[in-house]
Amino acid sequence: MKIRSVHIFRFSIPMVPFTIAIGQMKSAQNVLIHVHTDEGLTGVGECSAFPMIAGETQDTCMALAKDFAAIWKGKSAVDIEDRLKELDQYIVGNHTIKSAFDMALFDLAAKRKEEPLYKFLGGQYFEPESDLTIGINDASYMAEQAIDFVQNKKAHILKVKLGKDPEEDIKRIRGIREAVGPDIRIRVDANQGWDFEAAVFALTGIQHMNIEFCEQPMSKLLDEKMPSLRLLSAVRLMADESVFSRHDAARLLKNKSWDYVNIKLSKSGGIQEALLIHDLCAAADIPNMMGGMLESRVALSANVHLALACSNIQFYDLDTCLLGHLEDPVENGVQFDGMKLCLPDLPGIGADADPAYLKKCETIVV
Repeated sequence: MKIRSVHIFRFSIPMVPFTIAIGQMKSAQNVLIHVHTDEGLTGVGECSAFPMIAGETQDTCMALAKDFAAIWKGKSAVDIEDRLKELDQYIVGNHTIKSAFDMALFDLAAKRKEEPLYKFLGGQYFEPESDLTIGINDASYMAEQAIDFVQNKKAHILKVKLGKDPEEDIKRIRGIREAVGPDIRIRVDANQGWDFEAAVFALTGIQHMNIEFCEQPMSKLLDEKMPSLRLLSAVRLMADESVFSRHDAARLLKNKSWDYVNIKLSKSGGIQEALLIHDLCAAADIPNMMGGMLESRVALSANVHLALACSNIQFYDLDTCLLGHLEDPVENGVQFDGMKLCLPDLPGIGADADPAYLKKCETIVV
């Protein structure tokens, strides 16, 4: 199965501004690709650039996508490991755009076997339940949003963005816990926003509020302080920005820095590396979460397939397209039943962009 051409789309999705500790996104800066083959199958891949986390923009992804497509043209789509190695040999890092190309190859492989991707990867079908994320705002607004999410969107798990000011962060969590009561699961994510002292203060201040875990309390540049923070914190800690690759995971697991590790395709470079991170964590008895950036239901579908194939993924942060997207330009793909995620019984990822929407997107053909 040879690659005949690659179509690259600037897949921007307007959204309500979404704020985390280290910045704000005013639109989903995504790139979608179609990898066309001589067997008539098309592989679909999508990535979501989040510059303040992964160091890539939509523009850098578009530019490299053109180069990657040229490298792959005329070559076998079946040899996934060789194709991905070529991208790593061409340029270091740039995991976000690499994840779209990785996804397209796995989509093709599963379509060729006429299997849903999760089954191709050895998984079993179930319907995971995602959390729903509250962006940073003033405490009263966040509490009102929490009530709305629980009552109207049927969320049973809330993920709360923190990391600005530790005193205000404690007030935010106190207000949300009082608003939703004791039974709703709450997890928090500081997105590297605290230093060591602030992290100790904030985690001590919220530890009695039944917090499931805290994601990435400090900058990855402070990883050497994580073992100390873990000893001081009654709240369990989850690595996110500190783990992009299996090498990051191996180093931090050896240092006993974290209780959990978040896997995201846009960080790892795609499914191949995500599976390696998963297996390392599973061997160390460190559970994983499946997360994402601001992907549409195309990449979200791939995330759910991976979650179904990985028994060590025990937490699901799969609300990417619910974080303020004002349009849903996707055909088929994962659907929400409340906050449960339901995949169609289709080969591959089972999702693609609406052709009418793609006609409005900047397009490059290689």
